Amino acid sequence: MDFINADTLTTLNRLWAQVEIFFNSMFLPSRIWQIGIILACFAVAHLGRLWLAPKLDNWARGRALSTRQMRWVILLRQRLRGLLFILLAWAAVFALNALKGFYSWRFLVVLAATLVTAWLVVGLVARLIRNRALRQIVTWGAWIWVTLYYLGFWDEVERLLASLGIDFGGFRITALAVLKAVVLTTVLLSVARIVTGQTTARLRTNAEISPSMTELVIKVMQVLLYGSAFFIGLKAVGFDLTGLAVLSGAIGVGLGFGLQKVVSNLVSGVIILLDKSIKPGDVISLGETFGWINSLGARYVSVLTRDGKEFLIPNEDLITGQVVNWSHSNEFVRIDLHFGTAYHDDPHTVRALAIEAAQSVGRVLSDRPTVCHITGFGDSSVDYVLRFWITDPVEGLTNVRGAVYLALWDSFQKNGISIPFPQREVRMLDGSSLAVHRNDENSQSKN
Repeated sequence: MDFINADTLTTLNRLWAQVEIFFNSMFLPSRIWQIGIILACFAVAHLGRLWLAPKLDNWARGRALSTRQMRWVILLRQRLRGLLFILLAWAAVFALNALKGFYSWRFLVVLAATLVTAWLVVGLVARLIRNRALRQIVTWGAWIWVTLYYLGFWDEVERLLASLGIDFGGFRITALAVLKAVVLTTVLLSVARIVTGQTTARLRTNAEISPSMTELVIKVMQVLLYGSAFFIGLKAVGFDLTGLAVLSGAIGVGLGFGLQKVVSNLVSGVIILLDKSIKPGDVISLGETFGWINSLGARYVSVLTRDGKEFLIPNEDLITGQVVNWSHSNEFVRIDLHFGTAYHDDPHTVRALAIEAAQSVGRVLSDRPTVCHITGFGDSSVDYVLRFWITDPVEGLTNVRGAVYLALWDSFQKNGISIPFPQREVRMLDGSSLAVHRNDENSQSKN
């Protein structure tokens, strides 16, 4: 398990000798002049940035740019000095090529222009990685590789990394293999994220595909792409995936007993997506929770309520529990309102006024019949049920009920219809203790 061996020391000595030769060559007269040209290009680029940056800011403020366009403007401003240096350095290279006797003075200028160009391209490509910490690691790693490659040190550094490793029986893990696996996995994960993001956006805007099928395709695609990126990274290190399959099977049996609820929620999520019983945008009620489906996750369903709360309901509860889907097969929802009027009010008039009041509310459908029926004769009122239809339960049920009740109140007040309330009459029988006590009090007051 030696991490450093004799080959490592030999490669390290060769690399150090190559670095010494390179830096000693910097003191040649022609190289000093080239360094001067590079410094002059940098100084002019710096002054150019100080002059152009305020003008770019004023130009951006004077235009109604979108968020995406503003990001590109900020990106250009941050890299303005580098862009100017690249233009000046390559212009200097062309000038040295054109001048007789100065062709040999172009080596360091070409090297500087190439390095800065490569650094700029790496910085732009790394912007595709959303995670800031990972983006910084990838950016600095790519900058180091580009620098070593163009300086001519990469071959020796590659041999050095290949010689650094640890043996596990007949298997050896080298620093170079780990580095390649990390780079390859990062690239594949970034590509998988971009592909899934673009595909997800297109699928969700495709009206021909149902929302549940869209979510299922997205989940399957994410599992395949991210899983492939992970296993390809392991293969790049040199792991034997057949042995990993046996190990994962044994681990899966153990996890199956300890994570039964998690597995149940995952399987329930797949069932929900396949049978299309619930899809994003549906209005559901489960127990005391009433709201609309915001998103379908692998483990839970996100339900938004009218008061702004977001409930994360496990998928298993939606499979095993009783769920009311207000918009499963169609968007029509019938609402029942119960009320009562006094016995001296004409029931025919009450029914007509109730139907008219309900249809005066904007959300109540006029193309579906609104009906009012007598449901019974109560202790102090004639009881009715008013039934009407709406097509937008996502906008709330309590508010439309309240609007119809208010319309009923206004109509009944206008037409003299009374809404009775329970009244109690207390009679004191002769000979009772209360009646005797009251008679005594009346006699005392008369005296």
